[in-house]
Amino acid sequence: MSAHIVTGTDTGIGKTVFSAALTGALQRKYGKARYWKPVQAGIEELTDSEAIAELVPGAQVLPEAYRLITPASPHLAARIDGVKLDPAKLALPAGEGPLVVEGAGGALVPLIAPPEGEGLLYADLFARWALPVVVVARTGLGTINHTLLTIEALRARKVAITGIAFVGEPHEENEAVIPALSGVTRLGRLPLLAEVTAHSLAQAFDEGFKDWTL
Repeated sequence: MSAHIVTGTDTGIGKTVFSAALTGALQRKYGKARYWKPVQAGIEELTDSEAIAELVPGAQVLPEAYRLITPASPHLAARIDGVKLDPAKLALPAGEGPLVVEGAGGALVPLIAPPEGEGLLYADLFARWALPVVVVARTGLGTINHTLLTIEALRARKVAITGIAFVGEPHEENEAVIPALSGVTRLGRLPLLAEVTAHSLAQAFDEGFKDWTL
């Protein structure tokens, strides 16, 4: 069954909302779906896993490998919290059914960095997992540079890229030129929703990504 890694070009661009929409779409197609956030940094507000559970009722939300208190890059949050991240605990979870794995921030966000170790970036982890990646990109100013750099970083590690999922208001030029320059498929666009609910998200995904065969 289908398995996808979801990464973003930056933090706060709608990656978790898209992950929820994708998890819901897989659940509707296959009758079940799993979601996994390997490392959660920052737990004072609604965590990404908790958001998925609310937006995709019935989906299997797998427990994080690490829940860090400090809202920061995982390598820094772990350092501040006094936690040593073990790459062995970041292996893909076993189980049946479609799987959505959500990274943190962008593809080059560090999980481990000196002096704790030689360094482990999310993109390095993606390469180990050998699953295709969906790049979530905002539609607005700056997205061309951020998205093309993300794609180059993934390709440098021989990570397969399923396509680009845009989030935001329509921007015909950006949504056309990024696929043209990168050779990566535009999967669709998730609009900014006035109210994000299970129903509105499912409706928006089905309309915005109707040409994507999961």
